[in-house]
Amino acid sequence: MANDKFFKPSTVYWAETHEVTNQPSVLENYNCYEQDIALQQSVQIHGASWAVKDLQRFGAITGSAEVIELGFQANENKPVLHTHDRHGKRIDEVRFHPAYHQLMKIAIEEGIHSSHWRDAKKGAHVARAAKYYLHSQVEIGHCCPITMTSAAIPALKNQPNLFKAWADKIMSAHYDPRNIGDSKKQGLTLGMAMTEKQGGSDVRTNSTRAFAVGNSGAGQAYELVGHKYFVSAPMSDAFLVLAQAEQGISCFLVPRWRPDGSKNPIQIQKLKNKMGNISNASSETELRGALGWMIGDEGRGIAVILDMVSMTRFDCMIGSAAGMRQAVAQITHHCANREAFGKKLNEQPLMQNVLADLIIENEAALALSMRVARALDESSNNEQEKLFVRITTAIGKYWICKRAPEHAYEAMECIGGSGVMEDTIMPRLFRESPINSIWEGSGNVQCLDMLRAIHKTPKSLTAFINELKGASGVNKHFDRAVSELESYFIDQQSIEYRARLIVEKMALAIQASCLIQYGDALIAEAFCNARLAAENTGWVYGTLPTSIDCQAIIKRATPQIR
Repeated sequence: MANDKFFKPSTVYWAETHEVTNQPSVLENYNCYEQDIALQQSVQIHGASWAVKDLQRFGAITGSAEVIELGFQANENKPVLHTHDRHGKRIDEVRFHPAYHQLMKIAIEEGIHSSHWRDAKKGAHVARAAKYYLHSQVEIGHCCPITMTSAAIPALKNQPNLFKAWADKIMSAHYDPRNIGDSKKQGLTLGMAMTEKQGGSDVRTNSTRAFAVGNSGAGQAYELVGHKYFVSAPMSDAFLVLAQAEQGISCFLVPRWRPDGSKNPIQIQKLKNKMGNISNASSETELRGALGWMIGDEGRGIAVILDMVSMTRFDCMIGSAAGMRQAVAQITHHCANREAFGKKLNEQPLMQNVLADLIIENEAALALSMRVARALDESSNNEQEKLFVRITTAIGKYWICKRAPEHAYEAMECIGGSGVMEDTIMPRLFRESPINSIWEGSGNVQCLDMLRAIHKTPKSLTAFINELKGASGVNKHFDRAVSELESYFIDQQSIEYRARLIVEKMALAIQASCLIQYGDALIAEAFCNARLAAENTGWVYGTLPTSIDCQAIIKRATPQIR
């Protein structure tokens, strides 16, 4: 009885066990553009200052709680395949959560799929890349059809009559997800179908056949019979498809509906069960006499589709860099607002080392992506920039996408146990991080493409080296790395075996060059000292030399939430 007072307190409510303290607020309702100094500087220096007001407006949208929530909803609700309607009629329809459609609508109305083609002025690719960078930080899955719709434009230009008939609707700012014919729509999205079971990246082994309906050749109608093992965004209004014609692999524009209003026999067999890119549907598909029109000359399909693929690879660079930025924003916000062992996390030396290293990686990825965007703007009338794009896209796609998974994992560790919880964005960033490296040509394919570029157009390597030389004389580690680079090409017998090492060296050199010439001096010096110094032996993030001003780097990258 003496213990009754202990077990029956009169003023304590049993449900209130503790007060929540030392937990950072959710990072939302901030301006993603205004709080990203590196992005602002890139936009200015690469010729898109005219787009700043629009990017500021869009930065507020992508940082809003409402739009951030759309990304979560789109990933929590997978697309669902309906092969037939309730009456047994074949419809091949993939249904998405409304959040996915809202994100698509935002992207298309903002012109992320077409602004750089519709108004190809100075800085157009740079401004569009900045928007893509902001938007894909919200949710990267739906950006796949946005990328393919954008990238289809240069491929379609190989067939002027098809380009004239389709381009206006493809570049329209109207999003229409209905499962109806293209003639009934104001705006269209495009996809791509290359991969088959037996070949994968080796598309020359494709078994899908194309049979001329009447006359054969460029712009003519064919019927396609075969399978595609991986069709991304199968609800697109039309697809660029590779198939075997009499003279070899050719490229075709294949709509989901025929001009007479009947359904084109493009039959979805199943949706892929992916570890990442959850919001976006990918499918296995049969073509059972599907009508399509040849783009370009017969037997030249790979050359045509590469005009599309080079642009999708560029978006892989931006998307992976954007994933890094979202991770950096999350961890710098977290570490600025959480204490451990008596100090804020971002005040602790070892954590500063890790944070600064992750920030440096992100800024280097952004710097290279935006430099390629500028080269795309200038390549139409500058042969050196065109050659630079040709070789550097393969290098950048390889390296930036390869660095993303470890970056995402390390960022999760900065947050700790909460970083692996599905009600935060961090697990999604981690699941997405390998996707861009594998899709649109895996790492080995990119390395071989770099070698192919040098073999076919040796001047592309010259253009690359000339770009590096523009940064000479600023950092001794960079100068040494550039001087050693050409030696890697001397032994031609083993060059394919060593291709990954060569591309890594080239990637580090071009990232350093971009930071020196167009980036922040503090970041450029830190990158060169951390990545290019001969004595640097660190294999994980958080092994920076003591000479680096980590505090200044962290302050630069941390979102300041009002």
